[in-house]
Amino acid sequence: MMKNLIYIMAVCVFFAFNCNSTKQVASINDEHTVDERTETIKVNDTVKIANEELEYEIIIIDPGFATWLLTNARPEGFYSQQYLETRNKIYVIEWNQRVQQPFRFNPNLYELRIDYEPHIDYGYEVNYKLYNYFIYFQMRFNQRLGPFIPRI
Repeated sequence: MMKNLIYIMAVCVFFAFNCNSTKQVASINDEHTVDERTETIKVNDTVKIANEELEYEIIIIDPGFATWLLTNARPEGFYSQQYLETRNKIYVIEWNQRVQQPFRFNPNLYELRIDYEPHIDYGYEVNYKLYNYFIYFQMRFNQRLGPFIPRI
């Protein structure tokens, strides 16, 4: 059984890491609408990365992201894991701040906080896909999650 889980959906973006956190975060067990929505989305629009050894999983459900990842993102290995982790930390902090300000930022884009722990090694693939989703998200929705201009 996977210990941690991330869901990312277009327009109503859901992130959920089921970590030992005091703040409630959506998970597959307590968010039935996620199951209903995932059934209606095409399989080829889903990017899933699982690492049984680390017990972490990321599932990105966003029409267009899988194609964008294959056609636009830099290839795996282009960035170091340290680079990806550093950027992801910055993006996650900004994301979580926006989740807590629904009157200032679109609550349909920033619904759930991300529980990304800096001391946990999520591995290269999870960081790579999460980083690229942040780039894709920023470009698609004309958002800026940090001091960097999102570019490929």
